[in-house]
Amino acid sequence: MSDKRGSAGTLRLRLPATSANLGAGFDAAAVALDFFLEIEAEPAREFSIVASGRDRERCSHVDNNLIIGIYRRLFRESRKPVVPLTIRMVNDIPLGMGCGSSAAGRLAAIALAVHFGNLGWSSERIMDEACVLEGHPDNAVACWLGGFVTAAFEGNKVHVAQVVPPADWRAIVVLPTEPLATSQARAMLPESYSRADAVANIQSVALLGLAFAQARTDLLRIAMRDSIHQPYRSAICPQLARLLPLSGKHGILGVALSGAGPSVLVITGSELSVVEASAAIRDALAGLPAPELLVCRFLPTGASQLAVAPLVSGQVRTAD
Repeated sequence: MSDKRGSAGTLRLRLPATSANLGAGFDAAAVALDFFLEIEAEPAREFSIVASGRDRERCSHVDNNLIIGIYRRLFRESRKPVVPLTIRMVNDIPLGMGCGSSAAGRLAAIALAVHFGNLGWSSERIMDEACVLEGHPDNAVACWLGGFVTAAFEGNKVHVAQVVPPADWRAIVVLPTEPLATSQARAMLPESYSRADAVANIQSVALLGLAFAQARTDLLRIAMRDSIHQPYRSAICPQLARLLPLSGKHGILGVALSGAGPSVLVITGSELSVVEASAAIRDALAGLPAPELLVCRFLPTGASQLAVAPLVSGQVRTAD
């Protein structure tokens, strides 16, 4: 992990959003996006959070806070007295939208505990721990390392392959008005699949990594085709069924749920395609509550490499 310390006792972190699955790569593939959770923390007498950006009310709660809860637990497991923190954060990752907010939060918690608890963990151990907490490795690996990644567990160890996404490609994250709990999205999935569906996904995901590595715009439509999770989640992610037919049209290379949804990831081949693609997206979603279209780039670097500047602003709540 690179040195992100500012003044003595201060740790600064910048953790990118991610989009996982990319259709066929269910629980195995993800890509980092260039909007962030930024945190600055230092020891204090009691825990407090100053939050700004998206979902600042939820982010500013100290009680039942994902970051503080994991941070405390790691201290207890290491049999060390908990070091309370003043945390300042600027959050641009929407919560519950399939953009990797939980992976960013878990990685932040672990990195804070390793730093302020002097745990001596390697960068690889931080990533492995986050993947175990997530229950799947895709989002956490993409957030920590950046780029396009594929990952697999061997016990609690994560094995990773990574490529830099094509620089010309752009992502449009189509954000609906309401979030969706990952647990609800998981509950939609069946316990077993047909051989035909399994083979179809194997064929698509075999193309997915090569499409990103070789900038194969002609492959992405098929590489992001999915039979394992998207058909079952469409009922609670109504944008998806309307946007999937746009793949291969209007400069759009591929369409998939972003993570477990409800957001949809739309990939275009260039900056020039974004305007036409955005118009097509809005036309396809006519009659549904108007979504937010978040246009972003694929990020080649992750939290373990990103340097950050001091943060300012937010609102504060404190707890003993």
